[in-house]
Amino acid sequence: VAAGPPSTGGGVLHMIFTGNPGTGKTTVARIVANLMRALGVIRRGHLVEADRSSLVAGYSGQTALKTKSVVQEALGGVLFVDEAYALVSGENDSFGKEALDTLMKEMEDHREDLVVIAAGYVAEMRALLAANPGLESRFPTTLHFADYSPVELMKIAERVLEPQKMKFGSGAKELLMSFFEAEVARHGPEHQGSNGRGVRNLLEAQIETPKSVNDLITISREDCEIACTHVKQ
Repeated sequence: VAAGPPSTGGGVLHMIFTGNPGTGKTTVARIVANLMRALGVIRRGHLVEADRSSLVAGYSGQTALKTKSVVQEALGGVLFVDEAYALVSGENDSFGKEALDTLMKEMEDHREDLVVIAAGYVAEMRALLAANPGLESRFPTTLHFADYSPVELMKIAERVLEPQKMKFGSGAKELLMSFFEAEVARHGPEHQGSNGRGVRNLLEAQIETPKSVNDLITISREDCEIACTHVKQ
């Protein structure tokens, strides 16, 4: 822009985000939308979230209209399609194929006023692109969101607690760290469960355990033991 050319029309900006749930894909999509608005690439910079239920109708002739309606809502911003691989659930899924075909056409027709981010698991997104050569050419950029390490999960836990003015009691942090290490080792790289989101759920389970008024702001080792046991079940 500083050199003279406009910021729009500089290439296809649609993206694919791959990774497990809870790894920050939706959060980063919102950041991308804000950045693109600040750069003048898109007009509004809002984020519209969609999935198969938002785009596919239950009867013939309505899927294209439903998909176009979602795209119209997203114009000037970013359309975030979560679990995009679920759009087409097999060779006989005519409704899903109609939604996908309509989406691809809308992406082309509004390429200077719309950014589409399709998100999902790595293997499933790879299969979707392999089955639709035209789709792959429309998404030149792929970003992979790796699972968090135990140390990163602990940092997330601390940030979740900070606004609530809560803290870890003696031995609680060490126990929670051991739990994160065991969970990461147990699940392995192909695990498709939650990640950062799981930390929040775990802490909510801890916070809900009974406490006296005096130690209301402290998460004890006993709280962690109860919550970790609950999560494993």
